[in-house]
Amino acid sequence: MNDVIWLVRYTLKRTFRRKINFLLYFGTPLAAILLSLFAYGSSPAKDVRIGVVNEDHGRISDDTIRFLKSLDHLSVKSVKLSAVDDQITSQKVDGVLIFPQGFSESVQHGQPRPIELVSLKGAEITMFIKSYLHEYIDHLATLGRLANGDRDLFWKMYERYQQAPFRLSVHSLSDTAKQKGVTYQTIGYLVMIMLMSAGNLTEIIIKEKEERTYSRLLTTPIQARTYVLSNIVVNLLMMAAQIIVTIAAMKNIFHIDPHIPMWQMALVLLLFSLSAIGLSLITVMFANSSASAGALQPLITVPTCMLAGCFWPVELMPKFLQKAAYFIPQRWALDCLVKLQEGRSFGSLYWHLLILLAFALTFFLLAVYKFSRSQQSGQFV
Repeated sequence: MNDVIWLVRYTLKRTFRRKINFLLYFGTPLAAILLSLFAYGSSPAKDVRIGVVNEDHGRISDDTIRFLKSLDHLSVKSVKLSAVDDQITSQKVDGVLIFPQGFSESVQHGQPRPIELVSLKGAEITMFIKSYLHEYIDHLATLGRLANGDRDLFWKMYERYQQAPFRLSVHSLSDTAKQKGVTYQTIGYLVMIMLMSAGNLTEIIIKEKEERTYSRLLTTPIQARTYVLSNIVVNLLMMAAQIIVTIAAMKNIFHIDPHIPMWQMALVLLLFSLSAIGLSLITVMFANSSASAGALQPLITVPTCMLAGCFWPVELMPKFLQKAAYFIPQRWALDCLVKLQEGRSFGSLYWHLLILLAFALTFFLLAVYKFSRSQQSGQFV
């Protein structure tokens, strides 16, 4: 145990001898959060500015305009018909509604004349307005059809409709989709960073072999297995630190609510870190030099992270790729976090946790097998 502790301290000193490594290992997770916020960032909702040309001046058209003015995020102002083109092209308004003459009369007969909507913004603006107008005017047109030409009956129903005894109570709800998306994207980037960090730390084994440092260490009572075990411990410590830094920054600096208990997120990521270490050991054990190991790491990390959905939702990929993604540990870690965000209990996801452990065990067994074969042949990495 003393040998392991000494080797862990030695590896940490070697790693952080260069101060830039602090930025590499702990700055990149913070950069991942900023990148996720930028990707999911959106400007606050702006009011849609609508101009109104009322050529009807009837009671129903006036009430319809008042209804539009009562809507949230909708700014309504009167516009002259001759100024419509100038208002739109100068972007003083996002669109103009033109109520035709005889509109109120047509609604009373149950056949409302179409309201013209002029806009250069496309469906983004027009659909927002039409969705409210169609519902409101359709209700009034229904009253006209029920009245069947009886003006007195129509106005009685109209008054009752406008002064209905029931009221709609509106409460604003916080939008959790953005913060969940930022959390997913941040964890996706962190998973890739953890894989790369594990690769860089495990690559030290080959570098010290090339520098003959490993040979000098083996002249002491330190054994090769102890040396590899110390590297695994360093990896665990580093990735645990990265997880803590990321989660603490999300909560205390960027105020991101992942809608998951922090300990559950940390535990899932720690289980994944075992798979990351095992995968990096396999890469190092099969590499012939530090250059080849450095080339293999991104060739394995980046494509598998892309396939797992670390950079975008996995649902955007074809079905066969979605199924193939479950053959890599990153997908199970991300899928576990998504299901926790959806409200699943931690205990119900034991299958995901067992599979992450199975991936780690498989990778470690392969690395041990390669290591034992190398020892038998008198070689090490």
